[in-house]
This record gives sequence, structure tokens and C-alpha cells, in this order.
Amino acid sequence: MLQHTARVGFIGAGNMAESLIAGLLHAKLVLPSHLIASDIDPAARDVISGKYHVATTAKNAEAADEADLLVLAVEPQVLDQVLNEIADILPDKTLIVSVAAGYPIARIARHLRGMKRKKIVRAMPNTPSAIREGVTAIAGDEEVPGDELATARSLFETIGHVVVVPERLLDAVTGLSGSGPAYVYILIEALADGGVKMGLPRQTAQLLAAQTVAGAARLVLSSGEHPALLKDRVASPGGTTIAGIHALELGQFRATVTSAVEAATTRSAELGLEHQ
Repeated sequence: MLQHTARVGFIGAGNMAESLIAGLLHAKLVLPSHLIASDIDPAARDVISGKYHVATTAKNAEAADEADLLVLAVEPQVLDQVLNEIADILPDKTLIVSVAAGYPIARIARHLRGMKRKKIVRAMPNTPSAIREGVTAIAGDEEVPGDELATARSLFETIGHVVVVPERLLDAVTGLSGSGPAYVYILIEALADGGVKMGLPRQTAQLLAAQTVAGAARLVLSSGEHPALLKDRVASPGGTTIAGIHALELGQFRATVTSAVEAATTRSAELGLEHQ
């Protein structure tokens, strides 16, 4: 569990860092004075300091110095350089949490000059984290003790749900929940377009579509029932819903969504190979 007095540093002050900072402050999990974020972009620093009254810096070493928990929230293509910058000043106590997609724990450890892998955790959050409705998968290797995973978990629980998976499954997580919001946005757009085609005003159609998706998702989560059972309750014999489902099946809706997850997973694995 993340201690109230812990010092948390962020390297990178973009959207995910902002989501986590906002989540930590909303949960009152750490003191604002114990947070610091670094970024080369002054505009990003201004957002964090202005909205959350958190210290910011242009120097990554300042964010890493004395950190109990350090979040690597930069793009994977610049992470090599960042790790090289902080390798010599990073305290032994620091737990490293990386949200860089496709960047393996082993490579982080190498750049930190042999830092023990038990202090490194990878995470794959998604964009609904911005409103604390995200889901994050976290992974360490067999050397990461339970208390370190618990600390990482408590960080991401401030922005939504958390699951623990083996590192080898993070590509699949990326393809499903990491990329998944984009698939859902397309579904909402398509539902709204269908409503407009049938005569509904655009604003009304979009509200109906978005709330339908949100409500259906909440019912799956709250009931714990299989989506197929919930679907069957809507699909009356000879009714409107089964006619619509038939049209979806003709268009290979399920297969297309499954293929989207597979394609995104494959691409995530390819990116991982590039960052070995």
C-alpha cells in the first residue's frame, strides 16, 4: 500500500501522469507537497502546476531524486534516454512503475545498470482513467514481492479497477483494454449514426447511444452475469432485438471485434521486440 508520506515522482507530465496525479490527490493518498513531475514541455508543466499545485521541473533527475515511487510516463521511444539520465542517481529504495507500452522489464533493468528487477513493475492503464473509470493491468516478474505489487496497485486504484497479470500477457491487455476505448467510441458513433438514419436528431441519438453503452457495461459489472445471458433477456422471440442481432451476425460483428483485439495485440508485441 502506498504510504501517505511517500514521495512520488513522475517522469513525463502528459495525460496519464495527470490522471494519476489527479487520482492520488482525489483519494488523498499522498501529500501534494510530496509529488513532483518532470517534462521537457513547459506547457505540460504549467498544466500540472496550475491545476494541481504540484511541483514540476524540466530535469528528470529532480523527479527521480529521493522518490519512493517513480512513474515512467513517457513514450517508449525516449525511455532509453530517460533511464540513462537517472540511472546513477536513482535511490535503491525507489519502486519503478512504467506505463510505456511494449517496453519490457528486462530492458528497464539493463538501462538502470543492473537494478534489481524486484523493484520494477509494468502497467497498462487506459484513457477512461482520466475520469477515474479506467482499468489497469499491472505486472512484475517472479522476483517482485507482494508488497511492491500492492503499492503499484494502490496507485492505479485511484483511477479505476486493477488486475494483476504475467508480463507476457500485457500485449493482450493492450489489444483489449488499452485500445478498447477506441473500439467502443466507434460503436457509439455507429449506433448514433443508425439513430440519425432513422430520423433521430444527432444530439439525441448520441446521448441514447452513449448512455446505452455505459448502462449495459455497468449491468455486466454489477450483475456478474455472462453477457450472453443478458443479451438473451433483451432478445424476445421474433422481436426487434433478434432482428438487429441477425444483421450484426451477417456483418461478422463478433469476428471483426475479435480480429481488432488480435491485430492490436500483435502490433503491441511487435513494438516490444523493437524495444528489447
